[in-house]
Amino acid sequence: MQQSRALTKKSASNLALAFILLPRERRDAMSALYAFCRAVDDVADEDAVPTETRREQLAAWRADIRRACENQPPQFVLNQEFQPIIQRFKLPFALFDELIKGCEMDLDRLRYEDHAQLELYCHRVASVVGLLSIEIFGYKNPACHDYAIHLGQALQLTNILRDVKNDAARGRIYLPLSELKKFKVSEAEILDSKYSDRYQALAASVAARARKFYQLAQSTLPPEDRRRMVAAELMGGVYWQLLLKLERGRFDVFGASPLKLSKPHKLALIFKSWLRHVAGSTSPSYGQP
Repeated sequence: MQQSRALTKKSASNLALAFILLPRERRDAMSALYAFCRAVDDVADEDAVPTETRREQLAAWRADIRRACENQPPQFVLNQEFQPIIQRFKLPFALFDELIKGCEMDLDRLRYEDHAQLELYCHRVASVVGLLSIEIFGYKNPACHDYAIHLGQALQLTNILRDVKNDAARGRIYLPLSELKKFKVSEAEILDSKYSDRYQALAASVAARARKFYQLAQSTLPPEDRRRMVAAELMGGVYWQLLLKLERGRFDVFGASPLKLSKPHKLALIFKSWLRHVAGSTSPSYGQP
């Protein structure tokens, strides 16, 4: 687990911060899952590497994780560390395959025509991670699958709204073109970081969809599994606060200082989540109207 832990510790990811609330065995398992997700995502995001080379690298990761899932010896160190966890929690290759397909979408697609296309992408790169995570967390009620899918959509849409400027710098626009057309925002305006009331209305529309998914996550989370989902619920709480901050800032993410939660704010949320967990609270920490 040495390499997986090192990669997780190095990251400032909100996902990595959430692991602190888990028992040691599950925390190590989530570190290994996070390390795999980080590795394949980094392959897709390395714009300096030719697209076909990245495609070959992702294919190599797919073949290697298949070996790990089929109890054959994997070649990559991260997957060697990950294999006992895959076997312990019965993580299926089909989900890893979907995750890599999501990374491959970033090689092939710089625009999304409508919400249906974008939700497929969000499912692959976020909801699938949730589906893998709940196997590690453990659950009794299969409704947790729907919970993971809805929460993944909510978190990824929040990410997209936060990262519009950074994505545009790489030529990517994740906001659906149908929504750009509806609110009369041109691709050039986003690529040139031009903020307007029209853009604010566009972003608010996407945020409303994110809110719907947060609410769906809360309504589908089985009460008997709420305590097992403590790390996922922390993620929901952190990203919900980020969405609220984006709303307060009228979604103006084009300035010099990015809109994000401070580390003290995140740590306070972790502490509050821990208190709620200890107290056995069942009240939601996100998704309120």
